Amino acid sequence: MNIALMKMWISFASMGFMFISILLIYLGRFKLKGILKIIVTIVAYIFMILAGIIILFVVFSGPVND
Repeated sequence: MNIALMKMWISFASMGFMFISILLIYLGRFKLKGILKIIVTIVAYIFMILAGIIILFVVFSGPVND
């Protein structure tokens, strides 16, 4: 597997993190109450921050010449 294909899969994982964070934020805001709401929201924002860091890495690592 070459580097470009690895970067593609890493970016797909980042998009998956973003999707999971959207679902968790929805659950935290509208479906849950109490301490569980806070925990789910914190986990959601952690996923969102990780997704952003991964995307920044993929974008700023530049083009791949194979």
